[in-house]
Amino acid sequence: MELFNQILLMLGTVSFAASGALLAIRKRMDIFGVAMMGTVTAVGGGILRDVTLGSTPPAIFSTPEFILAAIGVSLLLFLPRLRRAIVDDHRGFEIFMLLADSIGLGMFTVHGVQTALLAGADRLLLVLFVSVLTGVGGGVLRDLLSGERPYIFMKHFYACASLIGALATYFLWNALGGGCAMAVGFVLILTMRLLAAKYHWSLPHA
Repeated sequence: MELFNQILLMLGTVSFAASGALLAIRKRMDIFGVAMMGTVTAVGGGILRDVTLGSTPPAIFSTPEFILAAIGVSLLLFLPRLRRAIVDDHRGFEIFMLLADSIGLGMFTVHGVQTALLAGADRLLLVLFVSVLTGVGGGVLRDLLSGERPYIFMKHFYACASLIGALATYFLWNALGGGCAMAVGFVLILTMRLLAAKYHWSLPHA
């Protein structure tokens, strides 16, 4: 289970770091800004989760390999040939951002459920709040730092996908076991995000 958690976290970290770094590149930030945006996007949700649960200092500071991975991915994407290949292709950029953001959202949401339950949170509302915060927190910080309107308030079915996946993971936890419940929750979130993008699902706008 520990190895599964490490793989899950690393995949989420790499995905969110890529989305943050690419947005920073699109905004023409310098190399420090790109690395910072990638790192904040990757670890921001986890830090907010741990602070909410009263777990301080946040766990990410005792496992620096995830911060290093986020910085490494950000710097890799900053390489001129690679960044031009992705960012200059508008359609490719949108697809890459969708996949990276959706994978990160799914991974961190279900990990948020696990973290809350292992921390002794037994109230559904708290588990859901913590898991969604873990999933969307890094993206919100990314958008605010880059001067964008937060993704969760305007894009198709983002926070709602996180919430539904968290609910599924929570209610399947005892029936299927933690690993299977997290896998189901992740696949559910990823599927909903991709279908929402394809069919333009969204909540009513003002």
